[in-house]
Amino acid sequence: MTTTTAGTTAGTTAGTAPGDAACPKRMVHGPCGGVRDDGRCEVADHPCTFLYHPLPSWPVPVPAPAPRPGGLLDRATRGAVVLTDLTVAPFDPASVRAVVAEVGGVSDAVLVGEHQNRPDLPPVQMAAEVLAAGGRPWTTLACRDRNRLVLEQELVGLALTGVDGVLCVTGDGRGPGVRPGVTQVFDLDGPRLTALAAGTGLSVAVPESPEAPPRDLRPARVARKQRAGAALCVLNHVSGADRVATFVRAARAAGATLPFIAAVAVYSDERSARVLQAFPGLHLDGAAVQRVLDAPDPVEAGIAAAVAEARALLAVPGVIGVNLSGLASDRGVLAGARVKAEVARRVRGAGGAA
Repeated sequence: MTTTTAGTTAGTTAGTAPGDAACPKRMVHGPCGGVRDDGRCEVADHPCTFLYHPLPSWPVPVPAPAPRPGGLLDRATRGAVVLTDLTVAPFDPASVRAVVAEVGGVSDAVLVGEHQNRPDLPPVQMAAEVLAAGGRPWTTLACRDRNRLVLEQELVGLALTGVDGVLCVTGDGRGPGVRPGVTQVFDLDGPRLTALAAGTGLSVAVPESPEAPPRDLRPARVARKQRAGAALCVLNHVSGADRVATFVRAARAAGATLPFIAAVAVYSDERSARVLQAFPGLHLDGAAVQRVLDAPDPVEAGIAAAVAEARALLAVPGVIGVNLSGLASDRGVLAGARVKAEVARRVRGAGGAA
């Protein structure tokens, strides 16, 4: 089976990957970013099926479309950029407008996420709301809850709406007891969705988790995703900038030439820190987290810690920007937006961003 979009052959034979039949997410181009530290699958009680096999090839490169003028990738040619997670109340356009008003002006783009435990506005409608509020959206599309036909519809709709780009992910598996009775589709995985998105003319970002097993395969996986049409790699949280530097060097050695955006953990209280620490495949500096939580003013300490992490990451060759990631606060979405906006202002004011 091949994946074909807009006249471009973009895929590989489905049966060549060890995870095609055994992976609960039906991934061909695994492993996903949620492999647990002990090598167990994110959603099943067995080792990840991709741990002990070479990565499948992507034989036909898919060209990455030209960046949208004035967008994140275009701005990155003039200096480092800031991408900020968009955290809003679900099904609430007024919340979108309020949060974008806080973070949109100090960020080069906002990253619209997908959540396994709470649905929100459809991607095209959410993108339109962000654009109307003055933000530049990068929209996350996951394969978990949409079949291929719906993904194709969303991609065309997002392209026509004018999003800056899309982040193509396989998607977190839904754990037992979360949204019972709701099926999980997984017609495609992230790399195959990347090829579809590039075929519509959209700039595509892809995720990677440098510290999730199998670590030795992940740098080469970035190169495979670039061959599928990716123009940008957004890294999940790691325990330090030195780990990002090591990973980027390894990805370059594996043939990846695309730029990287590194994740900055933004938290200012117990809940916003622990939510990040609980995600499989993500790693935070535990000592840094505790210093923030023990500080007399955890909000100020959290902002300062995020700015310091951002500056260290922006010093890594190949890293063109940072992703301000996380809830940032347990006092509501507006409080979290203000924390992230202040981090962005300080990063930009220090010369870290264009």
